[in-house]
Amino acid sequence: MIEVKENNTVKVHYTGKLSDGHVFDSSEGKEPLEFTMGKGQIIPGFEKGLMNMKLNEKKTITIPKEGAYGDINESLKQEVNKTELPKDMTPKVGMELVSQSTEGKERNLVVIEVKDDTIVIDGNHPLAGREIIFDLEVVDIK
Repeated sequence: MIEVKENNTVKVHYTGKLSDGHVFDSSEGKEPLEFTMGKGQIIPGFEKGLMNMKLNEKKTITIPKEGAYGDINESLKQEVNKTELPKDMTPKVGMELVSQSTEGKERNLVVIEVKDDTIVIDGNHPLAGREIIFDLEVVDIK
C-alpha cells in the first residue's frame, strides 16, 4: 500500500478546528487540497501529520502552535495614524486590511483597536498562538 512520503504530491480533504470545536477552514464541498510534501507549501505540523498515511486513510491530528503559526509576535502590532488611511475608509475593529511593502510584498492586517486619531493593527496570522486540530483524509498520492 502506497504511503505519503517526502516529495509526493498529495491530495487531502481536511477540516481545521480550534480546541473549542470551532471550524476555521474545510475542504468539504470543494476540491481537496493538493501540494507537494517537503516544499514548505503548508504548515509543518500538517505535513508531519500526513507523513506515512496511506491512500484513503483518515485521521485526526493536533498541531501545537509551534508546528502551526507560532506564538503571537507583539512587534507585528502597530499603531497607525488615521491620516495614513484612505480618506473614504472608516476603520472598525475586525476590519481586514492589506499593506504593501516597498518591495511589493503584501501583508494581511486586522484592525484590533480604533482610537480618536489612530488605529492599532495586527499583522499576526489569525491562528498565531493557537493549537489547531485537523481531520484528514488522503485521497491521492503521486
